[in-house]
Amino acid sequence: MTAEFRVEIKPVSDDVAEGQAKDLLEGARAKLGFVPNMYRGMANDPGLLSTYLHGYDQFRQSGHFTAPEQEVVFLTVSEANGCDYCTAAHSMLAINVSKLAPEHTQALRDGKPLADEKLEALRQFTHHMWEARGLASKAKAEAFKAAGYGDVHVLEIILALAVKTISNYANHVNHTDVDDVFAPFAVGKEVEPA
Repeated sequence: MTAEFRVEIKPVSDDVAEGQAKDLLEGARAKLGFVPNMYRGMANDPGLLSTYLHGYDQFRQSGHFTAPEQEVVFLTVSEANGCDYCTAAHSMLAINVSKLAPEHTQALRDGKPLADEKLEALRQFTHHMWEARGLASKAKAEAFKAAGYGDVHVLEIILALAVKTISNYANHVNHTDVDDVFAPFAVGKEVEPA
């Protein structure tokens, strides 16, 4: 087994943050009440953090997926990419904010099918898009659309894949510690209702 690469720069703390990084971290604190560890690692390259935050906000605010559907997409991608940090964070958001059923959240964490047919179609197609690197088969796309989704949803999955690639990969090279608020949802723990 080869050792995993780790960047040698420390996460950006409040006492050294400056310029755009400082603005982005202060904006996160104002919006969330704290600065996630993931943001601190990405703030070493403010363009990376800014791009992530903009894409994430566009997916959340301007898209056509419901809040639970958004978590299906994010958890499917995070699990496929093996990102423990984002899996924990989106599990907490799924249960406490987006109100995705705990059994669906646990199934997504485990890479298993969902009992809800429409959500399962979304999970399957999102995973297919990840696996096929966007070269979706016509049959898979038609099955996705037959479940009640449209072409705009395909495009929004691409946005989510881009956003999660940024955060998942950044967490991989930063070896980001899971924040206390997400710790009850850490990989390896069973999801429980809020």
